Amino acid sequence: MKKTLLATALLSLFASHQALATNETQELRKVIEQQQQVLQDLEKRLEETEKRVEKTADAVEETGSSKSATTIGGYGELHYNNISDNIKGKDKKEFDFHRFVLFVGHEFTEKTRFFSELEVEHALAGEGKKGEVEIEQAYIEHDFNQSFTGKAGLFLMPVGIINETHEPPAFYGVERNPVEADIIPATWWEAGLALNIKAAPGLAFDTAVTSGLAVATTGDKAFNIRSGRQKVSNAKGEDLAYTARVKYTAVPGLELAASAQYQSDLTQGAADVDTASATLLTAHAIYSIQNFTIKALYAQWDIDGKEAEALGQDKQKGYYIEPSYRFNESFGVFARYNAWDNKAGNDVDTEITQTNIGVNYWLHENVVFKADYEKAGGAKDADGFNLGVGYQF
Repeated sequence: MKKTLLATALLSLFASHQALATNETQELRKVIEQQQQVLQDLEKRLEETEKRVEKTADAVEETGSSKSATTIGGYGELHYNNISDNIKGKDKKEFDFHRFVLFVGHEFTEKTRFFSELEVEHALAGEGKKGEVEIEQAYIEHDFNQSFTGKAGLFLMPVGIINETHEPPAFYGVERNPVEADIIPATWWEAGLALNIKAAPGLAFDTAVTSGLAVATTGDKAFNIRSGRQKVSNAKGEDLAYTARVKYTAVPGLELAASAQYQSDLTQGAADVDTASATLLTAHAIYSIQNFTIKALYAQWDIDGKEAEALGQDKQKGYYIEPSYRFNESFGVFARYNAWDNKAGNDVDTEITQTNIGVNYWLHENVVFKADYEKAGGAKDADGFNLGVGYQF
């Protein structure tokens, strides 16, 4: 009897434990199912969040690429000139915010881009003011492939050293050199088509068909090359200009270049006697070794026609040589000898010489302070000094 009671008690105890275990298992399963549901909800939320993040990133990338495709830049320079003309007995002492320039460019694709340059000269423009508002560049450029790049619009001519690169931190001296200003004449831009050909590493060719110069045939500015720039302002287009350049830069530190331009009538039909076909030839060399650089340039115009010959302006030429030494990132010195003659075809000594010696101090690679002493001789007798500050961004 006792054994029977003990067995019954044990069975009862076992049954109660089984029931308890079953209840705990069911509760545990419910907890697990709830946790799985929570995890599934979290995973769904994470997926939705990732999708939103990806959309946001794509939008930011599109916005960023759109902003980076359009670029803004510019440069400017303030000058103080203190020059005495010993022949005329006049002193020039003046401040001049010579240039304020803004660049705007836009890249449509990796191969097609737009570039423009708007300039205000001498601070004020308008009736009775000395300044001008000018569009110096506004062209479309397209890479056909790695070797051929074309331009269409208004662009700087591929001649000389400073015509295409004339931002103040890029050259020595307060004023741009007179040879490239009066003979080439920089800054010089025209409208038309151009093609750049990269023939080999370090060897490139440029060709251009553009509007041309239109020089006067009478008065003080007769056959004056610089005054013949039309600046693409209702420019006469009876006679186009054809320009070609070859540039060699395969040797480190060395740049050699030569340009030629031909125009069948430099007067655009204004000559009374006959047409004045004109050829410009330029050549330059730049060589840098460590901190020392030397630049040399020669330019010459040959103009056919009796009217230009009678004035002695059928030949106009000039050259300069400029050694410079840069001590460090901030400080450099230079000397430049210039000689040019806009009436080299006559029998009178009309050549002008000019020597400049000075310093550049770069406060930043894009901000420069300049000072130089200037002495003119030959057909001109003047001396003095120039001070300037310039920037680019």
